[in-house]
Amino acid sequence: MPRYEYRCRTCGDTFELSRPMADSSAPADCPSGHDDTVKLLSTVAVGGTAASPASAPQAGGGCCGGGCCG
Repeated sequence: MPRYEYRCRTCGDTFELSRPMADSSAPADCPSGHDDTVKLLSTVAVGGTAASPASAPQAGGGCCGGGCCG
């Protein structure tokens, strides 16, 4: 189950809740009992190995997906 980070506007505390994605924007009570909270934007960390330049796809240049429209 995903974890979401929230901040209480009353006391300034930041806290996390595990909840279904469908409930991510539902109101969340602060652990101190306040109900004026806001969901924070989360960053995603992705691990892995970068592809070598020889095997990486080459992006086309220009404006319309690889060619010039003009």
